Amino acid sequence: MDHNGNILFTDIPNNRIMVYNPASGRVGVFREPSGRANGLEFDAQGRLLACEGDSTDGGRRVSRTEKDGRVVALADSYNGKRLNSPNDLHLDSRGNIYFTDPRYGDRKGVEQDKEAVYRIDPSGKITRVLDDVQRPNGILISADNKTLYLADNNNEEGGNKTLNAYDILSDGRVANKRILHDFAPGRGIDGMAIDAEGNIYATAGSGDQAGVYVFSPQGKQLTFIKTPEDPTNCAFGGPDRSTLYITAGQSLYRIRLNARGRLIYPLLKQ
Repeated sequence: MDHNGNILFTDIPNNRIMVYNPASGRVGVFREPSGRANGLEFDAQGRLLACEGDSTDGGRRVSRTEKDGRVVALADSYNGKRLNSPNDLHLDSRGNIYFTDPRYGDRKGVEQDKEAVYRIDPSGKITRVLDDVQRPNGILISADNKTLYLADNNNEEGGNKTLNAYDILSDGRVANKRILHDFAPGRGIDGMAIDAEGNIYATAGSGDQAGVYVFSPQGKQLTFIKTPEDPTNCAFGGPDRSTLYITAGQSLYRIRLNARGRLIYPLLKQ
């Protein structure tokens, strides 16, 4: 959500970042081409961060759109090798950007030895923080910067489809992996959001099981929000951050909740 309350989301097949105005109901184009952008988030200064994926016209990088409209690369390689296909990202309260780098589909041109999770420090340094999963997708950081939540979503037969949690240690290392929920044999988690109480909103499932699964920080399922189509991501918006927006299929949905989302930007108006 930008400072005007607009909701931004990606239209990956058409290589666009879209903008939806809740007041008018209008949908427009924020950026085209988008570098096959997938996950989005605003940083504390209101600049849009995007995970640009792999394709003949994909960026294979994490980018930032500056206030003047320039698009700059924050990370496109690790140890001198190109990233696989950045998928989703989340910021902690210190300005570190955590992002996932899987490779779905065609593996032509893969240079990295792992499908991993990385951190971009405010200085611009990129660090691989974990590589013990099959296909990292959605990612969240808790408000106290002490827990990393990760969707390991391998869509191949028999692949991992779990929601994992890790401790973030004081020196930045990630440790103590535990599985909070296993979606197998169904469809695993794509995108996620987090509320002010630390609860996790995960888009997963297909058919009758398609929807947003809400978990406590410890992994207890609290509720389920069914969606008409298979969901791909979700985010909080609205003046009070109590509207959950959900992308699913070719549609954008919204639902009012009793919860309030946690966002780095914009600051909540009192």
